[in-house]
Amino acid sequence: MRYVSIDSVNQGERLGKHIFASDGRILLNEGVTLTVGLLSKLRQMGVSSLFVKDDRFDDVDIEEVVSETTRREAIQTLSKSMQYMQQARAINTEEVQSSVNSIIEEILNNSDVLIHLTDIRTKENELFVHLVNVCIMSVMIGVHVKLSKPKLQELAIGAVLHDIGKLVDQVKVSDIPTGYDSDNELMKHHSWKGFNVLRKAPDVSTLSAHIALVHHENVDGSGDPRGLENSDIHFLAKIVAVANDYDHLVSGETGIFPHEACEHVMARTNIRFDHHVVWTFLRAIAFYPNGSQVKLSNGLTGIVIGQHQGLPQRPVVRTFDPDEGGDIYEEIDLAKETTMFIIKAY
Repeated sequence: MRYVSIDSVNQGERLGKHIFASDGRILLNEGVTLTVGLLSKLRQMGVSSLFVKDDRFDDVDIEEVVSETTRREAIQTLSKSMQYMQQARAINTEEVQSSVNSIIEEILNNSDVLIHLTDIRTKENELFVHLVNVCIMSVMIGVHVKLSKPKLQELAIGAVLHDIGKLVDQVKVSDIPTGYDSDNELMKHHSWKGFNVLRKAPDVSTLSAHIALVHHENVDGSGDPRGLENSDIHFLAKIVAVANDYDHLVSGETGIFPHEACEHVMARTNIRFDHHVVWTFLRAIAFYPNGSQVKLSNGLTGIVIGQHQGLPQRPVVRTFDPDEGGDIYEEIDLAKETTMFIIKAY
């Protein structure tokens, strides 16, 4: 399979992976032939990248730290929980916790696999995919910094529900702290709204709720909603801040490539982000995910087919003639070919 921008897909190519709705239904089956009309419809749905089948790369393994089944079930659970909340019903925290525990267990079993966030997003499922991705990245960072299991659970709950305030119209008068009013900008910020929901939810710890409150704070004190500085921001919230911003950078029609997003994250170290969190994150993420198309400094085009833990910038690339059905040339391990570089991603 190849993972490419939808603008690079040719009519007649076949879809490489299912596209799912937020409730887990299959919107489009793997293997369907992509016509001009279908590609146009996918663009309208907000799809910007997708997998296409390619016999030359059938053996490429898209390694996932969390299985597609677990991710789909987590998205379903979140979708249902958000519907409950919008109907003024309590979030089913037991179901959310169950989904989070499955994510944690799979990451603990696959902690040596680099994170590939090559999911297919639509306008319908974008929020839920984002929440699950932020949870996965946050837990992976937590595993690498050796958090205890209880702390991983608090981190995961805070991460998977960090944007719940975006679905809240306004903070109730009874929830407004002394010294503030309903017109105050602080009360309008989604992080504060989310905190007020989570602090009253059964089985959600104060720390998990606090993550939702401060995930937009910056270590230099320039963040929102309260302008907290480094020592006042909990370490778990610093983890979610990195995961949240990275996922926003790579998502949507205006999303950038993973290696570019990593550069953005690095550039904001000690400004927005904690240095230790960034360093850990960059060792856990695939700069060039398996299946992505790249151009090398020797002029050849290739598909990333393998990764090196600890060297995410130096994957294994299978070069090929980019013309339809073109020949395979060779496999180049950039960890060994130290004078060769990736100069472009497609």
